[in-house]
Amino acid sequence: MTQVDVIVIGAGAAGLMCAAQAGYRGRSVAVLDMGKKPGRKILISGGGRCNFTNENASPENYLCGNPHFVKSCLSRYTQHDFIELVDRHGLAYHHKTLGQLFCDNSAQDIVDILLTECEWAGVNVALRNEVLSVEKTATGYLVITEQQSYSCESLVVAAGGLTMPKLGATPIGYKIAEQFGLKVLPTMAALVPFTLHQHDKDRFEGLSGISVPCIVSSEDGTSFKENILFTHRGLSGPAILQISSFWRAGQAVTINLLPELDLTEQLATWRETQAQKSLKNSLATILPKRFIEILHESKAIPDCNVNQLTHSQIDELANYIHNWQIKPNGTEGYRTAEVTLGGIDTDELSSKTFEAKKAQGLYFIGEVTDVTGWLGGYNFQYAWSCGFAAGQYC
Repeated sequence: MTQVDVIVIGAGAAGLMCAAQAGYRGRSVAVLDMGKKPGRKILISGGGRCNFTNENASPENYLCGNPHFVKSCLSRYTQHDFIELVDRHGLAYHHKTLGQLFCDNSAQDIVDILLTECEWAGVNVALRNEVLSVEKTATGYLVITEQQSYSCESLVVAAGGLTMPKLGATPIGYKIAEQFGLKVLPTMAALVPFTLHQHDKDRFEGLSGISVPCIVSSEDGTSFKENILFTHRGLSGPAILQISSFWRAGQAVTINLLPELDLTEQLATWRETQAQKSLKNSLATILPKRFIEILHESKAIPDCNVNQLTHSQIDELANYIHNWQIKPNGTEGYRTAEVTLGGIDTDELSSKTFEAKKAQGLYFIGEVTDVTGWLGGYNFQYAWSCGFAAGQYC
C-alpha cells in the first residue's frame, strides 16, 4: 500500500497541470496512467506541434450545460498565464491565424514542460498503471491498480473522454462519477469530420483533398468562417470540425461557398464582360473546377452561357451557392474526434475547486467534464485552467 495526499488518475494535460500545482503546495502526489507515455493526446495534437492555447480564449468559446461554469477557472488561470509558463521554459512557438499558438518544434516540448514542473514539485508519475477500482475510505480513497494499491486523501479524476480509443481512451472517469452518484450527461464525438450518405459520397469522392474557404452554419444558427476539406469519406477541415459540435443526427448544414463574393453581382458583371462564356467555365474561375463539373453533371447549375441566364435562374443559382445544403450521414466518431461532447454534469462540481458536491475530496477535471472548447487551442486552455484550479485545493 502506497499512501499519498493526492492521486491524479490520468497523465494528460489537465492531470499533469493539476499534479504539479498540488505538489508545489507541499502535497505528496502520484499520477496514475495506463499508457506507456504521458500526454499521449498532447503528442499527436496540432499535427504533432500542439496548438497549446489560444490568445482569444474566453468563456464564449466553450459548450457546457452551464455556460457560466468555466468563467471562474478561465479567469484565475488565463492563456497569458500559460504563455508565461512556456516562456519561462524557453519554448519556441509561433502564432497562426485566429489566435492559435503552436510549438515550433514538437508537441513533446509541451509534455516535457509539464513533466519538468511535476519533477520540480516532487510528483511521482506512474505509467503502465491501470486503475481497476476506487473505494471510499474513512480518511479518503483507496485506488487499486494492476500494480499495487494506493490510499489518498484527495482523488482527482482526469481520465479524459472517449476520443481516440487507440490511445487508450476508456470510460473509467464516467464510471467513477456514477459510482459516487454524480450525473453523467450523454456523450458524443465532437470536433470530428462528417461522413456522407452514399449518393453524396459517390458524387463528391473525386474531390478528396480539395479545400474551399466557406461559412458553415448549423440548424441552431451557429456559424464558422474557415475552410472545408473534401475527403474520401465526406467533409472535414476546420469549419466542419467546428460545426460538428453543434450538429445533431438528421440535421443539415448550410455552407456559403463564396463568403467573400456576391454571386448575383458577379453574374451581372460577367453578363457585361464575358456574356458568351459558358456558365460552367465562368464559375470554375471562382470555385474548384472539379466541384463545378460535379454540380454541372448533376444539373445543379444550368447548362448555358452567362448571357442566357434568366433572372429566376440567377436568383436560384446564387441561393444554391451561398446556401449549399448537405445532410451528413453521421460523423467519423470517437476514432478521429478531437474531443468528447458531454460528460460529467458541471452542476455536480464546484466551479471554484472542481470538487464533487456529493463526495468530499473527489475532483473531476478536463475532458471528462461537460465542457467542450472550440477548435484552436481552447480545449488545452481549459485543461490548464481547470488543472490549475483543482491543484490549489486538492
